[in-house]
Amino acid sequence: MSQDRISDILNEIMNAKRARKESIVITSPTQLLMKVFEIMKQYGYIEYETQEDKLKINIKQLNECKAIKPRYSVNKRNIEKYIRRFLPARNFGYVVISTSKGLMTHQEAQESKIGGSLIAYFY
Repeated sequence: MSQDRISDILNEIMNAKRARKESIVITSPTQLLMKVFEIMKQYGYIEYETQEDKLKINIKQLNECKAIKPRYSVNKRNIEKYIRRFLPARNFGYVVISTSKGLMTHQEAQESKIGGSLIAYFY
């Protein structure tokens, strides 16, 4: 495994999807990963359930999910530039941003008028 746990886990999910698996089991998820998964679950892309140290993820309507490297810092005016770069179409998918008020999607960050660090995207 590399140093970037988010990238590794999101790649595992995409590899499972390409292999036409419906679920994947992750051992010892971090708090940051759990918050990213919570956002993905909120929008219906995945379902998950916790079992002791393990997390079972059921892949629903996910087309792609990837970590953003390097973790670009964006202000409220430059978020739109990165949305166009990472998402295939307007109003299709989400960019996860780590802000001073916690993890949120790009839409929530734009409504709150705050910037942060780009973490991942999914659609």
